[in-house]
Amino acid sequence: MEKLNFQKIIEELISPLNPKEKEVILRRFGLEKKERETLEAIGKDFGICRERVRQIQNKAFEKMKERLKDYKEILEKAKVLLEKAGGVKKEEDFLFEIGGEEYQNHFYFMLKLDGSLFRFPGNDQFFACWAVDEKTFKEHQSFIKKLIKKLEEIKKPVKLDEILEFFPMKKEILEAKIKTSKLIGKNEDGLYGLKEWPEINPRGIRDKIFIALKKIGKPLHFKEIAVVISHPNDHTVHNELIKDPRFVLVGRGIYALREWGYFPGEVKDVILKTLQRAGRPMTKEEIINEVTRQRLVKKSTILMNLSNRRLFKRDENGRYFPVQEI
Repeated sequence: MEKLNFQKIIEELISPLNPKEKEVILRRFGLEKKERETLEAIGKDFGICRERVRQIQNKAFEKMKERLKDYKEILEKAKVLLEKAGGVKKEEDFLFEIGGEEYQNHFYFMLKLDGSLFRFPGNDQFFACWAVDEKTFKEHQSFIKKLIKKLEEIKKPVKLDEILEFFPMKKEILEAKIKTSKLIGKNEDGLYGLKEWPEINPRGIRDKIFIALKKIGKPLHFKEIAVVISHPNDHTVHNELIKDPRFVLVGRGIYALREWGYFPGEVKDVILKTLQRAGRPMTKEEIINEVTRQRLVKKSTILMNLSNRRLFKRDENGRYFPVQEI
């Protein structure tokens, strides 16, 4: 389609209107200024109620409908774009695709005047969208609900190709569908997940630390973490690590993620937890092996803690057990 002269199209469409009707349409749809005005704002200037402004708008629409037939090709193009996207498209992208940066309001006005396509105004789960019809949009809502449920089951950000394994369709259609959702996002690595996840939508230093450790996959010293997340103050990073229960101190200044199986506490706490999990007395070697998986400490430190008779005792076979259950 050749480049559209939207200004000329609008002039043609509003030509049968009287001055008041023209002003209502131009202001209501932001056809002269970028901002669309409310019925209340226009009514206040005219000294009439919002319902009267709506009546003027509706009357103007009746006058312009016939002239819109001359621009049927534009509206058919719009429908084809929606169909290529799977029947639904985020309004921002849809308007830009035909209206460009400057004439999105003009294209929006033509869509509203035509009325053949369905517009969803947006809510807490979806951005404003356009669909070929209401039924298609409801099916789209159902799909997004299933996709969110699947992401909740997976519990980690995934590539688009992995989502396609569960929901086979054209890649560009899936991308268009995901863009309509306020609950699903894409991170810097091109992975998709729920926006409430820190890996998708990090908020503050703690989330940045969490993402960094998850990417690296091993414990790091807080000074190294500060370098990885490009934070100028390693003491601030250390303080945030101490405050957040997602992180566990596993060595001198070295932190790991609790979700990796590490549990918090001093070496004696780790020994107690290890014995509790085992549910039986353990040999010195077994305890050392388990504790060194949890903490970057010397063997002598573990043995020193085991010698604490207020916490640990040995049975007749030399195996250790806690003095009392924790």
